Amino acid sequence: MARIRILMVLVLALTAGGVLALGTYNYIQRSPVQAASLPTKQVVVAAADMDIGAEVRREDLRVIEWPANSIPANAISNPEEIVGRGLVMPVIQNEPILPMKLASKEAGAGLPPVIPPGQRAVSVRVNEVIGVAGYVTPGTRVDVVATVSPTQNQQDMTSKVILTDVAVLAAGTKIERDAEKDKPVAVNVVTLLVSPDESERLTLAANEGKIQLALRNPLDKESPKTLGIKPSALLGTAPPARPLPRALPSKGAPEKVAAVAAPEPTTVEIIRGDKRAHEVVRQEQ
Repeated sequence: MARIRILMVLVLALTAGGVLALGTYNYIQRSPVQAASLPTKQVVVAAADMDIGAEVRREDLRVIEWPANSIPANAISNPEEIVGRGLVMPVIQNEPILPMKLASKEAGAGLPPVIPPGQRAVSVRVNEVIGVAGYVTPGTRVDVVATVSPTQNQQDMTSKVILTDVAVLAAGTKIERDAEKDKPVAVNVVTLLVSPDESERLTLAANEGKIQLALRNPLDKESPKTLGIKPSALLGTAPPARPLPRALPSKGAPEKVAAVAAPEPTTVEIIRGDKRAHEVVRQEQ
């Protein structure tokens, strides 16, 4: 009888606990979920990847809600401030469009807004060899080697590095790398970013002789000075240096004659008893 009572009490306890748990679960499910409110602001981002020099269109932009406490500095909220302007830096999808990546409204799009103030873009004609087998692409850096003869004599032909650490601005009509990174691209024209003084040297070298582009590591910032080389020095057939001519005394100036040392006089030793004396023998002329 006692066991039956204990069993009944246990069953009642389990039943009551189950009913209470079920009621609590139903109450929680019916309660409305209160989401935490986070203040946001509208920010204009890129709807797709855009290359440098591209003109921004309305379909290239979209407006999203951005957490107000983490908005990038100078972020733009109105798309109309961006439409029609050119990009001076590439952007990727969902990246906020910042003023530092945009050209001014008057500059337009394309290559001109990309040129920094004080610099010039100069295009030179290249082939597969001059363009380093197509690896000279926008963003790479090169040295310019010129082969020019100051006279019509072939022996005076000289090769020399005339420009160092020059940025490649465009290859052909492209001002952005190929879609497949580091893929060689065959182009006929390479546009280099140079100063006005360098543009004169580059133009003269391209017109008066031949130029060759030497691809360099972008992390290498050294610009060693070279002396240039001629065919005779390259082949080791340079003539020996001529001895300097002996300087002749100028007219009217007396020549310097080395002084001739006078001969020592002849002496004779004369002994008189315990005395000795030396007498000079005089020679008659």
